[in-house]
Amino acid sequence: MANRILYVRLPCNPIFPIGVVYLADHVHKQFPEAEQRIFDLGTVAPLDYASALDACIDEFRPNLLVFSWRDIQIYAPVGGRGGNPLQHTFEFYYARNPLVKLRGAIGLLRVAQGYYGELWRNLGLIKRGMRRAQKYNPAVRSVVGGGAVSVFYEQLGRSLPKGTIVSVGEGEALLEKLLHGKNFLDERCYIVGETTARDRMIHEVPTPIEKTACDYSYIETIWSEFDYYLQAQDFYVGVQTKRGCPHNCCYCIYTVIEGKQVRINPADEVVAEMRQLYDRGMRNFWFTDAQLIPARKYIDDVAELLQKVLNAGMEDIHWAAYIRADNLTPALCDLMVKTGMNYFEIGITSGSQELVRKMRMGYNLRTVLENCRDLKAAGFNDVVSVNYSFNVIDERIDTIRQTIAYHRELEKIFGADKVEPAIFFIGLQPHTHLETYAFDQKILKPGYDPMNITPWTVRKLLWNPEPLGSLFGEVCLQAWQQNPNDFGREVMAILEQRLGKADLESALTAPIVSATKPLALSAS
Repeated sequence: MANRILYVRLPCNPIFPIGVVYLADHVHKQFPEAEQRIFDLGTVAPLDYASALDACIDEFRPNLLVFSWRDIQIYAPVGGRGGNPLQHTFEFYYARNPLVKLRGAIGLLRVAQGYYGELWRNLGLIKRGMRRAQKYNPAVRSVVGGGAVSVFYEQLGRSLPKGTIVSVGEGEALLEKLLHGKNFLDERCYIVGETTARDRMIHEVPTPIEKTACDYSYIETIWSEFDYYLQAQDFYVGVQTKRGCPHNCCYCIYTVIEGKQVRINPADEVVAEMRQLYDRGMRNFWFTDAQLIPARKYIDDVAELLQKVLNAGMEDIHWAAYIRADNLTPALCDLMVKTGMNYFEIGITSGSQELVRKMRMGYNLRTVLENCRDLKAAGFNDVVSVNYSFNVIDERIDTIRQTIAYHRELEKIFGADKVEPAIFFIGLQPHTHLETYAFDQKILKPGYDPMNITPWTVRKLLWNPEPLGSLFGEVCLQAWQQNPNDFGREVMAILEQRLGKADLESALTAPIVSATKPLALSAS
């Protein structure tokens, strides 16, 4: 019987489902005879999830279901389930006014209700889809993967139906072997109820895949909701230029899921993919790499890509990306502006070189400033979002002052109205160096459940330890009260008013000897 593969993108925010699209494209190139369909629940009204899934399965009758589960993490700087999870949490833990504390408790209850409700709903949709498909093909198989599964694969396996294949990271090689009838258990996966996840499986090296331009002429024939993402003029469609990240940032899961080996997609293929979307009216692109320029050795590859974008005549596009701004050159800055970069994010985490070093981020903050000046000189006049995660490792009053000084210097370069400080508090995730550090410091015990969001675990997983935790809680609460629509800038203003600002040179200088030896000695 011919393979009939249904990809079900489980409900999430309306973000272009590039993972599912790339999987279907790869399978089509390897198995052109296979019949495929993409069903995106992100475009379906919540009350219709179950009936729409039933109708799709009744019509298509798949013998392989591939579920994509993008997101489980609840910690966010703004927005979220039932409001702002960070605000609710800080109100509950740090507010002195009992009414505000009560409001935070009620908000957290709503967050928990939404969080567990989505877990149960998605697990229910997977089980429902399997039961429905078994009516037509009793031997139907299911694969469950995606970002959420890659992070919480050990915990989710306890709730998924027996026989479900749990996929970690990239799924192309797994699906190839499964469809060829070959043994696929050497890939990063396990079968619920039949095999168990290997120890540290997520840290295994992904199987490299030769990436070619996605064939959108084919994709639009198997995905009826494709046009949904082309209609909004301000929507960004994802395009991937590489996979992998070579860095060791203590709290980041990207380098674990994608692996440290950076695998570059040929520039001609990336441009050919963009051209197909361009010809369908798309003008906004998001390069979905973990980092567009992960290290200086990849500067030439990005320059080649951007030059070929120019040569292709796509002069009226805009694009955005996460960028390590220490890996820019004046020539690359010029290309970025000429090709339409109108937004980028820098995840420096701290404006203190000392803390950047302790968090294993590999940034040189002085170089970042120099390169930002080059970018401004090249004509960049749009928005840059700077991610700060206060109180991660060895934060103290002096390093807070250094971060303020650094941020003010970025404002001098781009303009205060163009630099958006995004204030994060790290949601501690499994399989990261920060988790191992938490074990070493007796903050967490091995065997804890990272999906448990009871009040006594949230306080540990939402990383804001004392002695500065209460200070940040108080400052954030004041910022929400005074200017909730510009939270990041208000936090910076309050911190500067209370603590002052360091000399910029102190922010750019760090001692060689690290005070965080436990982190440096934690898991590789």
